[in-house]
Amino acid sequence: MSIEIKAPTFPESVADGTVATWHKQPGEAVTRDELIVDIETDKVVLEVVAPADGSLAEIVKGEGDTVLSDEVIAHFVAGDAPAAASNDAAPAADAPAASGDEDAIAGPAARKLLEENNLTAAQVPGTGKGGRITKEDVQNYLKSVPAAPAPAAAPAAAPASDLVVTGERVEKRVPMTRLRATIAKRLVEAQQNAAMLTTYNEVNMKPVMELRKQYKDLFEKTHNGVRLGFMSFFVKAATEALKRFPAVNASIDGNDIVYHGYQDISVAVSTPRGLVVPVLRDTDGMGLADIESGIADLAMKGRDGKLGIEDMQGGTFTITNGGTFGSLMSTPIINAPQTAIMGMHKIQERPMAVNGQVEILPMMYLALSYDHRLIDGKDAVQFLVTIKDLLEDPARILLDV
Repeated sequence: MSIEIKAPTFPESVADGTVATWHKQPGEAVTRDELIVDIETDKVVLEVVAPADGSLAEIVKGEGDTVLSDEVIAHFVAGDAPAAASNDAAPAADAPAASGDEDAIAGPAARKLLEENNLTAAQVPGTGKGGRITKEDVQNYLKSVPAAPAPAAAPAAAPASDLVVTGERVEKRVPMTRLRATIAKRLVEAQQNAAMLTTYNEVNMKPVMELRKQYKDLFEKTHNGVRLGFMSFFVKAATEALKRFPAVNASIDGNDIVYHGYQDISVAVSTPRGLVVPVLRDTDGMGLADIESGIADLAMKGRDGKLGIEDMQGGTFTITNGGTFGSLMSTPIINAPQTAIMGMHKIQERPMAVNGQVEILPMMYLALSYDHRLIDGKDAVQFLVTIKDLLEDPARILLDV
């Protein structure tokens, strides 16, 4: 029975998509719900899976082609796969796996981890049904062999057409991904269309660090393994500051100012495909454990390419943490149509004057970039000072003072 494989139904905010990667080729055996193609949109990568056991008959849209919502991209034949494909997959347990064999014995998440760590399916014992390799199998293998050298043959050689060789100097030219192109476009638009200004302050992290040290074990035990980090304190402090300074939580829509009566905070997450900003919704009603758990879930979904459109839409304010990569100070770019973004940075011990005495304190620089068309300098500075005051005396977050 022939079945049409169609692109997913895109939401109204997504006009079209691009075929990123075909994981199966015509004639290859495919099992039901197995990943066959990735469709990349401006915001996320959508996965299309097989509707039944069978094989691809024809690919209509090749890699790099633009597709519309519900457009036919391939034809699929349900039923027994061709004998050749079955025979090719048979020796996978006894010989190093080829790329088609890895597709058959490893799921999408497991296959991605294999590729990122230069591993082959033959190296990792599978515990899934029929010896199938799961994501947990790969993670357990990496833990057991932390210093294992990467196979020499694992890195794929770049196509000759992508390389420009001049003597000993090599250049590689690859097309910009749709997500990266969209990120670049929107960042440039934000700088061109907003009167962007940045104000800085610094915060003494000692009170938060001591509070975290005192309660982190009890916190983790009480909240079923959720770890107490720094981000939850910043999200709660920012939420309280946004309530006191509504302009920082607003957005500009044409000639109108939209004041939001809720706090949906976007958290910048670095992924292999680029920087994305999924949203924590209604942070005013979230506890520290809810925030930490929510951020961990969004970060994991971002790394695995599982973020959906619903995870990305909205947001009234953004927090980005360059400190995780060692940044001491930066000027973050506004995430339009929002009007402000706060940048966290590296915690570094510095000599500070306290009551006439020099003390070594763990300090962090904070940066607030804001749209001066809507937010006055006074409000921006006081907003950042409010966050500083709340973090240097965390009890104020609980007391709402």
